[in-house]
Amino acid sequence: MDWPVNSVLLIDDPAPRVRRLTLNRPDKRNALNDELRGALFDALRAADVDDQVSVVVVRGAGHCFSAGYDLSQRLNPVERSAATTDGWWARHVVNNWLEMWDMATPLIAQVHGWCLAGGSELATACDLVYVADDAKIGYPPVRSMSTPDMAWQPWMLGMRRGMEALLTGNAISGTEAATLGFATRSFAPEELENSVLEIANQVAQVPADLLALNKRVCHRAMEAAGIREGLRATAELNALGFHQRSSREYMRGFRENGVRKNLSNRDRAFGDYRENSTRDSATEGGTPSAKS
Repeated sequence: MDWPVNSVLLIDDPAPRVRRLTLNRPDKRNALNDELRGALFDALRAADVDDQVSVVVVRGAGHCFSAGYDLSQRLNPVERSAATTDGWWARHVVNNWLEMWDMATPLIAQVHGWCLAGGSELATACDLVYVADDAKIGYPPVRSMSTPDMAWQPWMLGMRRGMEALLTGNAISGTEAATLGFATRSFAPEELENSVLEIANQVAQVPADLLALNKRVCHRAMEAAGIREGLRATAELNALGFHQRSSREYMRGFRENGVRKNLSNRDRAFGDYRENSTRDSATEGGTPSAKS
């Protein structure tokens, strides 16, 4: 069954009881702006209360999953009632991603190409993450802006590799992501979609009431280890980052140089992301700032 097309989000049911949401801003590498984020959460919430949906797949159109938040636009809370006081962005981001965790319906991220910053947070918020072997997952804003909105790195990569990711902003490949624990499994790029649908079909064979309980068991175990409080606590540090001199200078660069030049300046010394040899990166980022 095909659903009406939203300009930024495509919705279809590729198999019985499987809902699929496709981020559809390929010209912007599926950068997450207000319209796309709002449409995504509307669709997730609708699927979660639909008794004909047992599992949801989230993927990206074009050459990548998502290159992060759209830094070319001012971003607002998905929940319009959220107070925009100092540190509001990271707090509301974590609230939204944890809302996905708390949904009864299992969510699957199908990741190919770039999965950066806010895109990596979106994938982390899903229950299963399947990636292409050559996908690139990273959080480059730690180089110049602030700490992550949702610091998944120590939880999903372990302390040492999580620390390396936070101190360098370097990306890891899909195969590394699966080995380290960020991803459930990795597949050859040409096999990713069929493999994800096969797994989604298997999930859909389990009664929905048991799926909800089994999903909750895993999350309760992680919460007992402190993940929910850890993510909320580290979100508070994000606000502190924006008050550092280096971050203020970087944010001023968006106004003076534009998004692309500012990101290139950030990555030039590392020779990656916008400055890699293939130039296969467009607008990507991490946290917008009400002060930018």
